[in-house]
Amino acid sequence: MRKLKIYLDTSVINFLFADDAPDYMKATIDFFDNYLGDFDAYISDVVLSEIKRTQDAEKKELLLSAIKRYNLQVYSDLNEEIETMAIEYTNLGIIPMKKFDDAMHIAFSTYYEFDILLSWNFKHLSNIKKQREVNVVNIKNGYSKPLVLINPLEVIYEK
Repeated sequence: MRKLKIYLDTSVINFLFADDAPDYMKATIDFFDNYLGDFDAYISDVVLSEIKRTQDAEKKELLLSAIKRYNLQVYSDLNEEIETMAIEYTNLGIIPMKKFDDAMHIAFSTYYEFDILLSWNFKHLSNIKKQREVNVVNIKNGYSKPLVLINPLEVIYEK
């Protein structure tokens, strides 16, 4: 059986160091240490861009070192179609314009046919309402593969 292709948004990497959310931090560490190898896991240039905008230099270095430590593969192929898709998600009110990077994560995951977009962002990404709205738009635009928007707890318990 093939491994699921999974896209990690920035929040998943951030929660490796989320001392203010110890339960989610523990689950994230568990995911990276014990489950990451079960998937073909990727990030994108959008994730790298968000991390590079981190003001705290020490935290920025921790996040970048986690990408290396866990050998996360980086998709660097952003294109006009992905940006157009992200704009549509914001124009339709699925994702607020001020959270355009979240729309880019969805568009990237859709365009490159990921099975799962993994996120701790419950408000804009990992919830059933957003998943349904995104997949309706995607189908309308010719992307027939459903995108699953879930959080790390939902893949930890799959084993």
